[in-house]
Amino acid sequence: MKRADTQKQVFTIFITILMSLNLITGVFAGTEEVSRDTLCVGVPVDRCPMFYLDDEGGITGIGADMMRAVSEEAGYDVSFKRINEVTLKEALDNEEYDVVMPFGSAIPSAAGHETIVSENLLQTPFTLVKGGDRNLSSINKLKVGMLKSLGGAAETVKQLFPGMEIVFYNSMDDSVKALRTGEVDALLNNSYVWSYVLQKPAYGDLSVQPSNMFSMDFRVGAMDTPKGHEIIDRLNAGIEAVPDTHLQAIVLDHTSRKLYKYDFSDYLYQYRWFLIFGGMLFAALIIITTMRVRVMRLEQEEKVRQLIDKDPLTGVLSLNGFRKRVEELLRDHPDVPYLISYNNIKNFKYINDSLGMAAGDDLLRFWAQKSMEVMTEEDAIGRIEGDHFVVLRKAGGDEKMLRDEIDVFEPVRNFFIDKGKGNKVQICSGVYVLTPRDHQIIDVDHMLDFARVAEKRVRDSKKDGYEFYNPEQWERGKRSAHIIGHLPVAIKDEEIQVWYQPQVNYETGKITGAEALCRWNHSKLGWLRPVEFIPALEEAGLIYDLDCYVWERVCQDLRKWKDQGKYRSVSVNLARCDISEERNISGHFYDLIKKYGLEPDQLHIEITENAYTEEPELIKKTTEELREFGFRVEMDDFGSGYSSLSMLKEIPMDRIKLDFRFLTGAGDPEKGRIIVSYIIKMVHSLGMDIIAEGVEKISQADYLKEQGCTEMQGYYFHKPMPVSEFEELNDRIEAEQ
Repeated sequence: MKRADTQKQVFTIFITILMSLNLITGVFAGTEEVSRDTLCVGVPVDRCPMFYLDDEGGITGIGADMMRAVSEEAGYDVSFKRINEVTLKEALDNEEYDVVMPFGSAIPSAAGHETIVSENLLQTPFTLVKGGDRNLSSINKLKVGMLKSLGGAAETVKQLFPGMEIVFYNSMDDSVKALRTGEVDALLNNSYVWSYVLQKPAYGDLSVQPSNMFSMDFRVGAMDTPKGHEIIDRLNAGIEAVPDTHLQAIVLDHTSRKLYKYDFSDYLYQYRWFLIFGGMLFAALIIITTMRVRVMRLEQEEKVRQLIDKDPLTGVLSLNGFRKRVEELLRDHPDVPYLISYNNIKNFKYINDSLGMAAGDDLLRFWAQKSMEVMTEEDAIGRIEGDHFVVLRKAGGDEKMLRDEIDVFEPVRNFFIDKGKGNKVQICSGVYVLTPRDHQIIDVDHMLDFARVAEKRVRDSKKDGYEFYNPEQWERGKRSAHIIGHLPVAIKDEEIQVWYQPQVNYETGKITGAEALCRWNHSKLGWLRPVEFIPALEEAGLIYDLDCYVWERVCQDLRKWKDQGKYRSVSVNLARCDISEERNISGHFYDLIKKYGLEPDQLHIEITENAYTEEPELIKKTTEELREFGFRVEMDDFGSGYSSLSMLKEIPMDRIKLDFRFLTGAGDPEKGRIIVSYIIKMVHSLGMDIIAEGVEKISQADYLKEQGCTEMQGYYFHKPMPVSEFEELNDRIEAEQ
């Protein structure tokens, strides 16, 4: 026993001597061998293929392999640790991790501490997933479900889309259940994650929405401390050192693997009906199972193909995705004026040769980013090849083109100059303005060909800039945009004038009233025809502003005449688009007559016949309210092509304004006279007044008088005239009588 103890003591002394020698050797050799720091990285492991556990339980994935490559360049031995916190914000406060990933941007930790993030490792696409045939509204108005572990990314998403409402869930199953019950409109996650998750058979009813895709950064986060800054600085150097091709190879490696593995619940879900009858038809079960697996594979391939509609480098649409989006926008917005542009960097080969392909890629990403910053959901941008971008943009005239020039093209031109490299980027653009036919027969390639022809003219001219393929269409669009934008100034400067067309009693020759019409003497364009500016304002939703101005001026004139002892009445037009649930039209007119001390019967409210047919219930309600206030309501353009006799029965009105001009159109004139005769008798029998407009000949006036219609309006009597001429005409006729 003593001998054994002695041997043990000797062995211990020997080991101690060896350790001492090793320590001494290490001291002297310290200048020759430098140990590498170990970096502990906290990551989630439930985001395959970004982060997941391999068969041995180690952490791998796109993000993990990228971090290994970056750490190698930064001089770190990287150690990954699975985070147990619910969110990445909470993980930031855990001192066990040196850094945490992934983050889209710097966000405060759960404890409120400031953080910093590294340069971007990867532009990761985020995509919405919906259930069934549900149609999604604007992405900025959606209620979206996200995993709680994506809380950091959610803050970045809220910065991009402040109108979006985000609801958090503990697991993917919980979020899918909320989507199916309608608790949320859609789910949001990394597109790479969706390509894995949607392989689950139970999620076969879900579909990716590539039209609602956007990109987010993929960064490493650390606490805002000296140590955190040191780590991030070293990682940034590593990021810069890793070639983009290496990062792209990592993405391709993991996305091309068959990572999803069916568990028991997947098989149970997929074959639940066949298990019940499996014993009866075993052979049929094998055939059906084979077909089902094939269908699932085709469905997954289709979902992957949907992701191909995005350009992986810039995050904008690919050519295929651009075609689809343009077709969708033109179908959904048939009346919106659009232009399509084909854009090309003239000196891109020189940039790649002199500065390197990485610099060229940075330029393309910057161009895409600046373009998307100014675009709306009704615009589209795609990268079709190399440095060629195509854009569908709502037309907005020279001012919008100038804004795009300042906000997009100038920063792109100066991209390298701002970096101190002294190379100005030359951009050639061809613009094709879409015609109404392009909205009816949508051929995106045909439109791009036109834009490319214009772009080639710029490129061949040995200069940069842009040219239009169809300048006439552009000029018309510019004129319309100018008219719309100039309306507030026109109202303020009284360029828009109220003219009056007298209404007469053919038997007595007296002027019984007038219809108020507007004329526009534009300060630069001269006199504008109503057929030009009224449709433009209607399309822009500004006709109500014009009508309110006309109503106000009419009331001012009526008040002036009343003060002169002349009690007159005027008919004003109420357009269909003026009437909506949000506007209290009857209250607006009542406030006007109270403001100017007028009687309700001095204002006759004309509503066009087609408005009665398109919004019958709302028009009926508005008409009843107007008549309750004492206003006289007239149906304008009766007989112009939308007649519905049921309206005369259902909607109360005081006078019918018969459009006599339809007699001069196509058809049998004699049948037209018979129709007019019976309309006049019918209106009188219903206890309503009638006035004929569009009377241009004495024969027409005589015929109307014979049929019992004595009130008339038209060029045979008087054309529309300025207020001063109208007053002189009234005074002269009153003096003669």
